[in-house]
Amino acid sequence: MKAFTTVPQFPRLALVAAGIAAMLGAAPAQAQLSDGVVRIGVMMDMSGPYSGAGGAGSVLAVKLAVEDIGGTVLGKPIEVIEADDQNKPNVGINLARQWIENEKVDTIVTGSASSIALGIQTMMKEKKKPVLFAGPVASDLTGKSCSPMGIQYVLDTFALANGSVSNLLKQGVKTFYFVVVDYTFGASWQADATKFIEAAGAKVIGSVKHPLGATDYSSYLLQAQASKADAIVFLNAGSDTTNALKQAAEFRLTQKGQKIAVFGLNLNVVTATGLEVAQGLQFTAPFYWDRDEDSRAWAKRFMARNKGVAPDYNQTASYSAAYHYLKAVRDAGTDEGVAVMAKMKATPINDFEMKNVKIREDGQVMRPTYGVMIKTPAMSKYANDFYALSGEIPGDKIHRPLSEGGCDFVKSK
Repeated sequence: MKAFTTVPQFPRLALVAAGIAAMLGAAPAQAQLSDGVVRIGVMMDMSGPYSGAGGAGSVLAVKLAVEDIGGTVLGKPIEVIEADDQNKPNVGINLARQWIENEKVDTIVTGSASSIALGIQTMMKEKKKPVLFAGPVASDLTGKSCSPMGIQYVLDTFALANGSVSNLLKQGVKTFYFVVVDYTFGASWQADATKFIEAAGAKVIGSVKHPLGATDYSSYLLQAQASKADAIVFLNAGSDTTNALKQAAEFRLTQKGQKIAVFGLNLNVVTATGLEVAQGLQFTAPFYWDRDEDSRAWAKRFMARNKGVAPDYNQTASYSAAYHYLKAVRDAGTDEGVAVMAKMKATPINDFEMKNVKIREDGQVMRPTYGVMIKTPAMSKYANDFYALSGEIPGDKIHRPLSEGGCDFVKSK
């Protein structure tokens, strides 16, 4: 024991100091993680009308992003936690607050109702934490309700209406009737679509609202039929669109001279509806699993762990959001929200679904989109072979101009 006390104190302290300095010099960023763990919260509709487009598939996509980054960032573990927001704003917002305040979640990937997304965005702005939208499409998320802490990874109602209205006008449609889901998402979509229609000299001659999760569309379809509009447009998503399309087919509205249209469609809806009903529908989509070699390779990985079900664009957007976020944490050397967001916006997105795509100042990912026509049963040659793509629309042609969004922190600069 005495031998240990004979070691001179200054050399020992110098060795300790040198060791600490060496460790800090080798990995200065490691000290910048808030609690030694990077936590990603994935909040989705897990069992309701939007669960097929996001749900457990979006959680899987985020876990694949974690795997692809190496399972750690800055030498520390990455945790993925998940929750079902039940498509209820009070549930989703309260969960988000609990995650941030009590469970030390660093970012939230959210993919269901726009009404929930808007509330979470307000809260995350206060907390200075990134919120990444991989499903909600209200254009206000990058417009009048924008936040410097929010990023929109999918097409919003402006972009979806932009491409689809133009396509219908080219087909000779002059009058429109809307069947609209009755909450923020539907109202935003109707407002954006109406602007495009009226600007072209066409008319919206009526609309009817239905509750989220409706199963009987007969009264809404009868009103739409009575309007004698050239096109009946469903402004809804998930199982709402599935039910509406199936019942429209039963009413034989197209055989009576009216066109059935959608402005956006998830792949799982086509699966649930079937090609017999969905064939010929035209719209725009930001991703299709069978587009190219990169998309097919990733989809193969996803389907192997998702019971053979192909990824929808909300799920691939969840991957892109998580992967880009983790790269930004690594490159910024910290999980501090403002610094990570600055790095995300300064770095183009590059992954299997997007190449060199920039994030605009208001948070809109300027991704291109693709014209889609749903194949006939005879055209489909293998499982999940549903879409015929008609070309790419550049991001600056499909998304709302920055000057028209009304985003206050952009306008103030």
